[in-house]
Amino acid sequence: MNEMDRLLKSCDALVVKLTRKYGAVFCCFYSCFFAFSQFNTLVLPEEEYHFKHWMLQYNKVYALEEYHHRLNIFTGHKRRIHYHNAGKHTFSMGLNQFSDMSFAEFRKTFLLTEPQNCSATKGSHISSHGPYPGSVDWREKGNYVSPVKYQGHCGSCWTFSTTGCLESVTAIATGKLPLLSEQQLVDCAQDFNNHGCMGGLPSQAFEYVKYNNGLMTEDDYPYMGCIYDGSCNFKPELAAAFVKDVVNITSYDEKGMVDAVARLNAVSFGYEVTDFLHYKDGVYSRNMCGLAACSSCPLPPV
Repeated sequence: MNEMDRLLKSCDALVVKLTRKYGAVFCCFYSCFFAFSQFNTLVLPEEEYHFKHWMLQYNKVYALEEYHHRLNIFTGHKRRIHYHNAGKHTFSMGLNQFSDMSFAEFRKTFLLTEPQNCSATKGSHISSHGPYPGSVDWREKGNYVSPVKYQGHCGSCWTFSTTGCLESVTAIATGKLPLLSEQQLVDCAQDFNNHGCMGGLPSQAFEYVKYNNGLMTEDDYPYMGCIYDGSCNFKPELAAAFVKDVVNITSYDEKGMVDAVARLNAVSFGYEVTDFLHYKDGVYSRNMCGLAACSSCPLPPV
């Protein structure tokens, strides 16, 4: 048993002991948090070895002072991943290219700069009221889901959620799966309250595509991951996908979202993420969510 496993076992034992004796759940969490905080002050040799191996894997180089700072962040992430994967969850976590970043750094670089009110638009989805399927996977129905893309150092997740959804809708309607331009949305959708790499919302991006008369393909308007020169280079004659109407699902209406995905097509949604940084595989689920603000706009893996 290594030191990490020993600590987890002693922490679990402490939780059981305190709960039985005092019924004080908050004390249990505080005790575990305190134990992890204390443990986090010492980086074990094998943990530093894993960090160096990770640096080679992702071509990371640091000055001496930053090295120790990044080592501590990496070690904290690695321990949380270990603890998560040792429990019973619907998804697993793993190290990735972001494992030397604090969540604050990750949020500032990749997520929406200002939290967006994803519930600002009124719901208009008409549900069939069931019955609802246990699961839906459009990948099993045909070539209806585009591959995963990388947004780079730009808070443009809202554009990828928009294009991913519209790509699937177009494929279901026409039988052909296009790859659409995120960069067009970054450059051109500001009049619909979107802000390029500083954030936006898919609902507002769909409105832009609807009233702008189309979205070009990725090949014709390639992704740069930044606002290159501030100009919009949309060419109407090259538009490859269109939006006839936009339907919003009421906030927290999970059955409405299931109904839309099962009967119609993929949907785009936003949520407040905190532990998605190291998502690896499985069905992501979290029992605590923000009430109105969201920092990421993904396309559900359906």
